[in-house]
Amino acid sequence: MRPTALIPALLSAAALVLAFLCLFAGHKKDFMEDYHVLTLNTSRLGEGVVNGTLGSDDGTLGSLWDLVPDSIQSDVSEAAGVITEKLGIEDFYSAHLLDYCFGQYTPTETPNATISASDIHKNVTGCSNQTAMFWFNPNEIIEQALNKSGLGVTLADLEWPEDVQKGLDALRIVSVTAFVLYCIAIGLIFLSFVSALVAVFTSGRLSACVNLLLGILSFLVIGLASALVTAVIEKGGDVINEKGNEIGLQANKGKKFEALTWVATALTFVAMAMWVFETCVGRRRKVAYEPAKHG
Repeated sequence: MRPTALIPALLSAAALVLAFLCLFAGHKKDFMEDYHVLTLNTSRLGEGVVNGTLGSDDGTLGSLWDLVPDSIQSDVSEAAGVITEKLGIEDFYSAHLLDYCFGQYTPTETPNATISASDIHKNVTGCSNQTAMFWFNPNEIIEQALNKSGLGVTLADLEWPEDVQKGLDALRIVSVTAFVLYCIAIGLIFLSFVSALVAVFTSGRLSACVNLLLGILSFLVIGLASALVTAVIEKGGDVINEKGNEIGLQANKGKKFEALTWVATALTFVAMAMWVFETCVGRRRKVAYEPAKHG
């Protein structure tokens, strides 16, 4: 019997749950929406039209100004929201590992004198189909929304920066690799959990070594997946905020997702450390209790 094996078993079980949550966060409407990888805030795209920096009086974008009620034309935020709505663009598009979700910010898109940023929440209206090795393509998403509006507005009219998509495309292989690693990590952590349960009823050094090997592999794979997805979150967010700021495009980084994946990584590390201890202690016990040979 090895009762202490229950500790790494419980740690592996917890890490397994968290790894599953990382993979399936946002896979359907309102399921862990706050645990996004990146959220594209498009609620301010209409500000260029309101401020007169996009379009012209006789152009398609310029004519959208006529659709804004007189009562809110002096309120840049409200007017921009109306124009964005007319363009068929949602307030946000949040990227997850399997899909993306979209919707509006409530009760308003931006903070004001009476509503603080903490009072603004996402109202998810739908999500895309789940896809293995999904990649978030904002160019395609926004272009589809513009086409559905029937107004004839294009990404070029919005002066959509090509560098945003180029920067994200450079991270595509990283994101896809992270997805594959999460799948492998889930399998390894599950094996670690089962092996640890078996080790509770055994006392040999072999079971400890097997668990140690599984623990090392689990930690390395989930750790690499966490590092890669963190790179996507940080670099992707920086690219969008830097290149898209001029047209009112903003990215919110998935800090909660980062916390979730790194906690899962930490749990696998502690479980691995427990098996290092068990292996070393088991070896010492064997040496200590080995009967002396008499000639």
